[in-house]
Amino acid sequence: MVGIDERDQKQIQQLEGGLSGCGEEVGACRMGGAEPDAAVARTSKTLLRNERLDGEGVDELLSEHSRSRRNLLRAGGLFGAIAAAGPILAPARAAACEGFGGGADEGGAQPLFSREGGRVHVVESTSETVNWGVFDSTRPNIVDVDSGDVVSFRDTWSHFFNQLEPGLPIEQIVALRLAHPGVGPHSIVGPIGVLGAQPGDMLEVQYLRLHTDDFGACFNNPGYVGTGALPDVFVDGQVKYFDLDQRSQTAEFAPGITLPMTPFQGTCGVAPADGVYAPPPGRAVGVVSSVPPGQHAGNMDCRLAVEGSRLFVPVWKDGAKLFTGDSHALQGDGEVNLCAMETRMREVRVRLVLHKQVGWTWPMHETPSAWIVHGTNADLNVAFRTALLNAIAFLTGRAGLTQLDAYALCSLAVSFRVSQVVNGAKGVYGVIPKSIFHPALRRSITVI
Repeated sequence: MVGIDERDQKQIQQLEGGLSGCGEEVGACRMGGAEPDAAVARTSKTLLRNERLDGEGVDELLSEHSRSRRNLLRAGGLFGAIAAAGPILAPARAAACEGFGGGADEGGAQPLFSREGGRVHVVESTSETVNWGVFDSTRPNIVDVDSGDVVSFRDTWSHFFNQLEPGLPIEQIVALRLAHPGVGPHSIVGPIGVLGAQPGDMLEVQYLRLHTDDFGACFNNPGYVGTGALPDVFVDGQVKYFDLDQRSQTAEFAPGITLPMTPFQGTCGVAPADGVYAPPPGRAVGVVSSVPPGQHAGNMDCRLAVEGSRLFVPVWKDGAKLFTGDSHALQGDGEVNLCAMETRMREVRVRLVLHKQVGWTWPMHETPSAWIVHGTNADLNVAFRTALLNAIAFLTGRAGLTQLDAYALCSLAVSFRVSQVVNGAKGVYGVIPKSIFHPALRRSITVI
């Protein structure tokens, strides 16, 4: 890790065990072995730059206390400092907040960015802008934008090139899926080029607006298709359609069961480096399935990535080449039967901000109340281990904790959850609540 001393670097390398990249073959994903290029290799052992809070920073934070207390805190490290500060540090709220309301010092739930500003580029979904089930970086960019510009994706398409609509029977859904082997069902719009983006940079995606259509769908394929978490148990397929109440932001699942809508994009990411994923049959290098998530983000299905949140994703190719699709009205962790409440969006509005040569190798989300790290792998245990190592890296690199204190804090306050188990590479994400940090320390912790 950049900025960690040699002893700590050796310790974290022993922990990582090669987990900063892919670990085994997953469907069309070629994993393991050498990194695809030198740029990837140079960054494969780091998630974040390490910028520890030094003794002077602690002194400033604790300026109302005596010099002897400061000396004690220096001796105990930053984690000990926060614990020992006692009366001058307001008690942190212990709940791992996921809500997006509250004041600036209540769980850190202040807005992450302004909704205004930036040149706006409108992108409609058409047969020229949408790909069936792939990230196709061989296509010309729909538009090239500057850092800080806004992209408004209007009237995005549902699954199967917009054929998923109320009334489509499960038999036809299955036929559409089986007719396109090796790719996803998603309607993926892109690529969007970001001027000046290069491998090693980080692209920030700010979700300014996520406005769904009026219908949703949830389906599981029959067992013989082999999708979902329990294809051996559920032999029959099913599709359920829902009316989305825009006024109340709810959907009725069944009489007496009402679900709150939390719209988000199930899939958003950049073009992965060549050689990480095998192209689908008959496709060129630079075309990859939209199904597996990974270090390029993609089909992460993180239900907390709602309006007002932001995604940080490493850049692997010149221009970044952003893709999105797989719109969701709501989803539970796990996405166990195969689907969220699938829909399309009247508008997905995002601002794209480029950060130069950050050196991360894994995507990360931030909400007003939490920082969120990720890990993906065919083996759920490996996905969890990767997410845990990324959480430790964030806490050491940004909160100034020692490796051991970061490990302890992950056990005490960080919630690790399964985002999905249905995309070949399973997903685990770790929620680091901002509310546990004193406001002065919290304001000093930044993703970039």
